[in-house]
Amino acid sequence: MPEIPEDRLDPDAVKVVRRLRRAGHEAFLVGGCVRDLLLGIRPKDFDVATSAHPAQVKETFRNSRLIGRRFRLAHVFFRGGKIIEVSTFRANPLDELQDLPSDLLIRHDNVFGSAEEDARRRDFTVNALFYDVDEGKVVDHVGGKADLDARLIRTIGNPDVRMREDPVRILRAIRFAAKCAFEIEPATLAAMKQHVEEIPRCAPPRVLEEVMKLLRSGASRRSFEILREVHALRILLPPVAAYLERSGPQEAERHLRALDALDGHVRVGEIPSDSVLLATLLAPLPREGAPKGPIPKGPARPQKPVPVEDDALDQQLEALEKEQEDPAQAPLPEAALVEAAELHDERLGGVPAFSVGGDVQPWSLPQDVVAPEIVLGEMVRTARLPRRIAERSRLILLAQPILAGERRRRRTSPQAFARQSYFPEALAVFELSVAATGQGADQLAKWQSIFAGQDLSQVHDVDHEPQRRHRRGGRRHRSHHPAH
Repeated sequence: MPEIPEDRLDPDAVKVVRRLRRAGHEAFLVGGCVRDLLLGIRPKDFDVATSAHPAQVKETFRNSRLIGRRFRLAHVFFRGGKIIEVSTFRANPLDELQDLPSDLLIRHDNVFGSAEEDARRRDFTVNALFYDVDEGKVVDHVGGKADLDARLIRTIGNPDVRMREDPVRILRAIRFAAKCAFEIEPATLAAMKQHVEEIPRCAPPRVLEEVMKLLRSGASRRSFEILREVHALRILLPPVAAYLERSGPQEAERHLRALDALDGHVRVGEIPSDSVLLATLLAPLPREGAPKGPIPKGPARPQKPVPVEDDALDQQLEALEKEQEDPAQAPLPEAALVEAAELHDERLGGVPAFSVGGDVQPWSLPQDVVAPEIVLGEMVRTARLPRRIAERSRLILLAQPILAGERRRRRTSPQAFARQSYFPEALAVFELSVAATGQGADQLAKWQSIFAGQDLSQVHDVDHEPQRRHRRGGRRHRSHHPAH
C-alpha cells in the first residue's frame, strides 16, 4: 500500500516523473509537497528532482523552458498556467572543500550530484524527503520522517554552518514552524539567534519575498512572535520593531491581533493583495513626518513631524489617485524575482546582495521610527518592491483616518471615495484594525454598506456620526469581501 494515496498526488507532476523515468533518468517528487502530504495538508505546488541535467529535461519536454543563471531549472508548463518545477540533483559546493572558508555564504550552486547528496544539501530535514511514485514509498536520507513525527524543524547537518551558508533559512525556519505548528529544535534555534544579523547579506528581493510569504502563510501572528523572539524583526523592519518596543506590550498585542485577523482571511482562501499585506505590516507607524509627493526611487529623508490637515490629506490622496492608472493589483512578481535574485527556497544556498551598476544594494531600512512612506521608499530602492505596489500601500494607509471617522474628505463624497480602485483594499485593512482594537465597528458597517451600494440616502453623515448605527444592508457576497 502506498505511503501517500495516488489520488492525493498531482497527476501532471506524476506524468513528469514517469516520463523522466521512461527516458532513463531517476526522478522523484521532492520537498515541501512531500512534507505537506504526509502532514495531511494540500500542497500549494509540486516539485520534481531528477538526475537529468537541465538540457536533458528540456529535450524530454517540449512544453518546458529553462530559467535561472546560477541555478538552472526547468519549468514544465500545463494547461491553466500550471507549472511543475524540475531541478537536477545537486551537491553542496562546500562539501568539496577540505577546509571551510570563513565566509560560508553560497554564491554558486551548480555542482551536480546524486539523490542522496541533493537531499543532504537542502535546508531542513522535513524539506528533504523524496517520494517514489512507482514504489509508493518515501525516501528519507536525513531523518525527516522522524522530525515530522516529533513536529520539529531541524537543519540538515551543523546548524551553525547551514545558517551561515544562507541566513534566509532563518526566515524559512520561522515560516515552517509557524505554518505547521512545529517547534524549532534547540540547536537550530540557537544558530538562528546567533546569525540573525547576517540576513541583510542576502539578496534584498529574496528577503522581501520571504517576509511576504510570512504574511501570506496563514500563520503570520506566530511568525512575528518568533521573529521578535530571535530578534529578526529589529533586522528586517527596524522602524516597526522600535515603535512596538517604545509603545509597550499593549500596542504590540494590537499589532499581533491584526495579524491574527489577517490569518483568518488567509485560512479560508482570501489572500489579500501585497499592498494590503504591506499596509497591515506598517500600519502601526506614525503618519507624522511622511514625505510629500510620490515615493522616491532613492533614499527618502525624514521630514520634521507636522500634523496632517484635512485639506493637505485631500491633496495627497488626489495626487496619488491620479497616478494609479492601473487598478489591477498583482502580487509581487515572484517569477521575475527568481530570475533577478536566483531564489529557489530549500534548493538554493545564499546569493549575493542585489547589484545595481556594480554597487551592492543591501537590505537597509531606517533604524528609527519613521513614517510608512519612508520604509516603502527604501523597499523600492533596495529590495525591488514595485513602486506601484508601494504607492498603493500608501493610499491604503492615507485612507485609514477617513474610514475611522477621524478626518473628513472634504472634496469628495463618500460614494465617490468608495468607487476608488484601492477602496476595497483600504477597507480590508480597516477591517483588520477593527478586529484588533474592537473599535470602529459602526464606521466599518457604514463603509461596507456604501461599498455594497446600499443605504446611500443615509451615508452623507458617515464622518460625522460615529455613534449612530445604520442597518447593515443585505448579506455581503464573497466576491465583494474587501480582503480579496
